[in-house]
Amino acid sequence: MNRSLNARMAAQLAAVSALTIFLAACNSMSLPSLSGSPEPAPEPGVAPEMPATIRGDEIVGRWGLASFQNPNDRARTEAAARSQCKQPYVIGAGQSGGVIMHLADQATPQELRLKGSPSGKNYIGPPGPTPGEQDREIVSFDGRVLITRFVDKDAATRYGNMVYVRCAPRA
Repeated sequence: MNRSLNARMAAQLAAVSALTIFLAACNSMSLPSLSGSPEPAPEPGVAPEMPATIRGDEIVGRWGLASFQNPNDRARTEAAARSQCKQPYVIGAGQSGGVIMHLADQATPQELRLKGSPSGKNYIGPPGPTPGEQDREIVSFDGRVLITRFVDKDAATRYGNMVYVRCAPRA
C-alpha cells in the first residue's frame, strides 16, 4: 500500500511538472496569426501638449488665497484672499518654464506645467494628458485675480474654487 501511494504521488508530481513546462513553453512561443494581419496596430501616441494662452511667468508671484463653493460668494472670497497677503501663497518659477505649486493633498510643491486644450481651456498640472486627474482648470485670470478648480471631482468638492489675488509688491 505504501508503494502504491508513493507511485501515485510520483505520477502526480510528474504530471504537474510536465504541465508547468508545457505552459512555460506556450508562453514563450509565438504562434502565427490566423487573421491574416501579421501584428496588431500600434496604439496611438499621446498627442503633444498644446501651449496654454497664459504663460507661467504671468502667475509667478505672491498671492492671497481663499476658496468658495457657492458662486455668489466670489466677491467676498476675493476680499478674504486679499487679506491673506500677510501670509501669501508663493507661486515660484520652475526650472523648465513651469510653475512651482502644490498638487491636491500634497505637502511638497513641485513644478507643474501650464497646458492648453483643444476646447480653449487652460490647465495647471503635471506632464501628461490634458485635462489630467491632477490638473486644475484655470476658470478665469485677469492678471490680478486667478481662479482655479481641480479636475478631480473629489478634490474639487473638498477645495472648491481656489481664488488667488495678487499681493502688492513689497515697498
